[in-house]
Amino acid sequence: QVQLVESGGGLVQAGGSLRLSCAASGRAFSNYIICWFRQAPGQERECVATIWGIGVSTYYADSVKGRFTISRDNVKNTVYLQMNNLKPEDTAVYHCAVGSKYSTNADDYDSWGQGTQITLSS
Repeated sequence: QVQLVESGGGLVQAGGSLRLSCAASGRAFSNYIICWFRQAPGQERECVATIWGIGVSTYYADSVKGRFTISRDNVKNTVYLQMNNLKPEDTAVYHCAVGSKYSTNADDYDSWGQGTQITLSS
């Protein structure tokens, strides 16, 4: 199983920016399909951004499109989530996860990081 470690969360004012990092183990990192999920209290887990493929395909949920950017560094075995113009509704625990196929369904992802909290102050 792939080991994942997230970092970069914290408290930020609305309109601010944060960059999350997800460091992964394993030699086949460039082949991983990785999604950033988030889960707010009382809500279902949501896949907000996915990256996959040699050509670096990406997917964004409508709720973050135009504000969040997912990218990967295959030398550092790390995936990033750059989050700009953050809103109070972005408050959640953010997890990165690795799956074997492109999907926005959490059940299709096998390895998960421990999560990092992002809290927005208005």
